Amino acid sequence: MKLTLFYLPYCPHCRLALRFIDELRAKDKRYASVEVEMIDESREKALADSYDYWYVPCFYLGREKLHEGHAEPDDVKRVFDRALEQ
Repeated sequence: MKLTLFYLPYCPHCRLALRFIDELRAKDKRYASVEVEMIDESREKALADSYDYWYVPCFYLGREKLHEGHAEPDDVKRVFDRALEQ
């Protein structure tokens, strides 16, 4: 299943999350199979408003919120592991 990531391009927490995604994929190729739909909250306001979250970055698997707000590398790994379980 595809992950959905709501982010803002200039948010420092979002930029870190994107870096952690790239690092995770570089370390372990099985994570490369996880598709991430990245949605710029500022451009897709109606879509963003249809989800229940307050902070970015925010990861969803379908409509299930997996992580919201500042993310550390272990948080991103947990999100990707959950996606691989599907």
